[in-house]
Amino acid sequence: MLHVSVLIDFAALLFLATALFGWLNVKIFKLPHTIGLVVVSLLASILIIAVSHVAPGLGLTETARAFLENLELSEVILEGMLVFLLFAGALTVNLPDLMSRKWSVLILATVGVVISTALIGFGMYGVFMLAGAAIPLKWCLVFGALISPTDPIAVLAILKRLGLPESLTTEITGESLFNDGVAIVVFSLAVLVATGGGGDHGAGDVTVQSAALFFLQEAGGGIVLGILAGLASYGLMRHVDHYETEILITLALVTGIASLGHILHVSAPLAVVLAGLFLGNQGRMFAMSSKTEEHLFQFWTLVDEVMNSILFVLIGFEIVALTFQGSWFIAALLAIPLALAVRFVSLAAPLFTFNLMKDRPKGALPIMTWGGLHGGISVALALSLPPSPYKEPLLLACYAVVLFSIIVQGLTLERVAKRFHGE
Repeated sequence: MLHVSVLIDFAALLFLATALFGWLNVKIFKLPHTIGLVVVSLLASILIIAVSHVAPGLGLTETARAFLENLELSEVILEGMLVFLLFAGALTVNLPDLMSRKWSVLILATVGVVISTALIGFGMYGVFMLAGAAIPLKWCLVFGALISPTDPIAVLAILKRLGLPESLTTEITGESLFNDGVAIVVFSLAVLVATGGGGDHGAGDVTVQSAALFFLQEAGGGIVLGILAGLASYGLMRHVDHYETEILITLALVTGIASLGHILHVSAPLAVVLAGLFLGNQGRMFAMSSKTEEHLFQFWTLVDEVMNSILFVLIGFEIVALTFQGSWFIAALLAIPLALAVRFVSLAAPLFTFNLMKDRPKGALPIMTWGGLHGGISVALALSLPPSPYKEPLLLACYAVVLFSIIVQGLTLERVAKRFHGE
């Protein structure tokens, strides 16, 4: 049983570190918030690791490892933080624009995620073998699922500033939003297979039929739950004009979906995406005053920023606690070009197969490839991995891909977009 005081201590440390890292970025680095926080968190992790090697008697890494082992982070992250991130993202999506791109978004978020999961999974199996750190294929497929979601937040700010076609920004947002939800279901299924439906690491208890039923229950049940919960919240908000109460209704919606999803064994992430889309469009037009809309959307923008900030700092704590091996480090570096190559293939294959390239703006494919940043969702899924001998190397590989994605791709995306769009 997790002691409350331990949780409070950890929360205090996490918020202190996040606030301090954010302050350092604003005062010194002056990078975009997400990128700056990742950079400062990385530097802090390197500093702590270096100090622990110079002065091992301080026991910094041992303390971090013991502290994290006392926390039940997997359920908190997977069933708590993820739903807040996804709901905040879904609120901002324009549904009519999304519907105009519905087939390409749907195909990229389903077929694309499956292709990405499989190719990265098999690729990482070969990478770990090559690096001399063999990891079972089923756990490599877990990694494929957790690294497949993309995060559009940093990308959209750049694309809008460049004045790129609205269809492209809508597609990037929609694909990211739904590939998050689908990838989380695929991730849950992959973990179920990898753990054999229980705590061991065999997959003998999971059959094709049970896996298909699991997927249908999670996805189908999540869709139904999201629609019903969204309608209920919409009905309550239509009959009140008090922004504090309406914000509380959305908080109750998200936490209620998280709780019911756990009880009913359905996908809470998919449910909050649908509920967020409904309230962000139908709710915005017919159930919110202009004052409520302003306050509610500002609140959820802040929630999204805080959750992402905490996750990036949290993975920094986890990296400090890792037991580094040279083979893991090599595999993590090789995961970066693999993830980029698979991102291109998982976009190009379904788009060309289903004849969806003809109405694409100039440079859409390279922009979407380079702009497919991996962020908070991938970090959250990696941190939520159940204890196993393979968690640490997979966590390190995820960290490497996310670091490269946010720092290198994020800082160069504007240049790439200008080059391929011909501006």
